[in-house]
Amino acid sequence: MFCNQCQETMKNTACNLARGVCGKPAETANLQDLLLHVCKGIGFWADKALPLGVYSEEDAIFVTKMLFATITNANFSASDFERWIAEGLARREALRLAYVAAGGAISFTPPDAATWSAADAGAIRAAALDGKGALTEIADEDIRSLKALVLYGLKGMAAYVEHAYAIGLSSRPIFEFMFGALAKLADDGIGKDTLMQLVLDTGKLGVDAMALLDKANAGTYGSPRITKVRTGVRDRPGILISGHDLRDLYDLLEQTKGTGIDVYTHGEMLPAHYYPFFEKYDNLYGNYGNAWWKQDTEIEKFHGPVLFTSNCLVPPKESYKQRVFTTGVVGFDGCTHIPDRQPGTMKDFSAIIEMAKTCQPPEALEDGEIVGGFAHDQVFALADRVVDAVKSGAITRFVVMAGCDGRQPKRSYYTDVAQKLPKNTVILTAGCAKYRYNKLNLGDIGGIPRVLDAGQCNDSYSLALVALKLKEIFGLDDVNKLPISFDIAWYEQKAVLVLLALLYLGFKNIRLGPTLPGFLSPRVASLLVEHFGIKGIASADEDVAAMVEAR
Repeated sequence: MFCNQCQETMKNTACNLARGVCGKPAETANLQDLLLHVCKGIGFWADKALPLGVYSEEDAIFVTKMLFATITNANFSASDFERWIAEGLARREALRLAYVAAGGAISFTPPDAATWSAADAGAIRAAALDGKGALTEIADEDIRSLKALVLYGLKGMAAYVEHAYAIGLSSRPIFEFMFGALAKLADDGIGKDTLMQLVLDTGKLGVDAMALLDKANAGTYGSPRITKVRTGVRDRPGILISGHDLRDLYDLLEQTKGTGIDVYTHGEMLPAHYYPFFEKYDNLYGNYGNAWWKQDTEIEKFHGPVLFTSNCLVPPKESYKQRVFTTGVVGFDGCTHIPDRQPGTMKDFSAIIEMAKTCQPPEALEDGEIVGGFAHDQVFALADRVVDAVKSGAITRFVVMAGCDGRQPKRSYYTDVAQKLPKNTVILTAGCAKYRYNKLNLGDIGGIPRVLDAGQCNDSYSLALVALKLKEIFGLDDVNKLPISFDIAWYEQKAVLVLLALLYLGFKNIRLGPTLPGFLSPRVASLLVEHFGIKGIASADEDVAAMVEAR
């Protein structure tokens, strides 16, 4: 295997042994590469057919789900990927035939991704083990690096688009962009300038994808508002739900009403409590635990079943594996998978509910509250107070500490930064990076909490809107003149898309840690430094001092 898509990749270069740091076997990782190869072929023919009036939203959502399925910690099942590869090949061939039927002439040599085929599962496995589709096959390290940046951005985009689609919103322009970008990634002759522009275009469409999901979530569940979320437990059986999919949470809450079973959120599902729609469910009791990487010890103590709705699954221990359920693109051999909902219906969570009835109540990890819900509408409502605090000097700086959490000890840096920042600074956060400091007693500034949590990783969009609104209020011609510093933590591909979106919006001088991406070549890394001021992190003391001085 050769996988370098996450921050914890081995030696910050690539996982290239029998198993990745995430726990994914080499066979599964190679099958993921092959599935991506097939998706590039689908993108190639879909992009060719679009000018001829050929478009299929079914193909678009298939590609979206497949990109999502290959995100770190989403699916570990080799059999799932073999099945999807076979389906992808069939879809790609149907698109090619549709292109020809619409009058398209094949007067060119299609790339391998648009022509490769397999007769059976054995051929699929053999092709995966041969490395077909792997980025390592690209000789030029800068081309390989730029293609990786685009591909991983597309994976993040796919995650947000898929969640919006589950609620009922989609965007043909985003789907068409994804087809076209995949087609370009299949082009062995593409140049660096074209790829660099594609990187920025991916950031632009990333903004659109996050706006789409924001509209879907707020339009369905209401705009997030300031909320206190319990972290304790009560003496009833529980179901723990993790991930990002709010539609799955809704289905589960509806089916557990009146059963005597409580539902607890975990990890990135915490911000579900901020949406007014879910207030009516007294069976949504609170948040249990912390960021995704602590789930192995926390699931042991929860005692009840756990539902994973998106990425952030850690290979489960045998001691609780039978209590782990997956749904959507998530998969792990030996865990029960809940099939997709049919149009107009809910997913059937009866198996989870029946198991929960037989389980002991969760063991308390803590007993307190987490305050959140500071998405853009809520912060806009506080705008007068925030502006007055800035003008009076009560708030001297905002520090955006959004992104991902992870296992590396070096991530204690973010806790240290939060504690060392002057008391006249406000932390803006979103994503599971907040678990490094959201339970600290950092106080408030004139009633404004010093940690403003906008929500999930996709809600980094809210933080960008807040910054742009402040730019407008203060009459500035450049968002970088605001008293805002960026100290972003990344782990996986949704964070890559967030970074590209921030770059497209014009934000510069972003600190990115705990390491810069291992898939960046030295030249591409230097371009990001030169043009956008991207920089790595140093010590908490050094970086706090620099941010206070606007460096």
